[in-house]
Amino acid sequence: MNGHEVQVRVRYGETDQMGVVYHGSYVPYFEIGRVEWLRDKGVSYKKLEESGIALPIVSMHLNFKKPARYDDLLIVTTKLRNYNGVKIEFDCEIRNENEELLTTAHFILVFVDTKNGKPIVPPQYLLDILNE
Repeated sequence: MNGHEVQVRVRYGETDQMGVVYHGSYVPYFEIGRVEWLRDKGVSYKKLEESGIALPIVSMHLNFKKPARYDDLLIVTTKLRNYNGVKIEFDCEIRNENEELLTTAHFILVFVDTKNGKPIVPPQYLLDILNE
């Protein structure tokens, strides 16, 4: 299962007083990675939601190895780890321009019907993408 990379530049508002990326700022970086992973597969998250499907996070684990800092260019890598019925899992990492590993993460998301919030099996076009 191949990975997808996207670059993100650290903005001032994502850092603390010491210029280090605040821990809560990493979750949006990883979200950018997952959304762009889907886009790379031909799936717009916006259109997915418009069709009545959402992908909420039900579990996440982040492991901080080194700090990212203000104005760093980060490389967010997203890899599909597993797909099983209504659940999808991603392994992710963030590296800096020097290829130093800064943060790793594991996310579990569930396909849900936006009308009733209940888990659903994704439509066939998504299954085809997930099974590539």
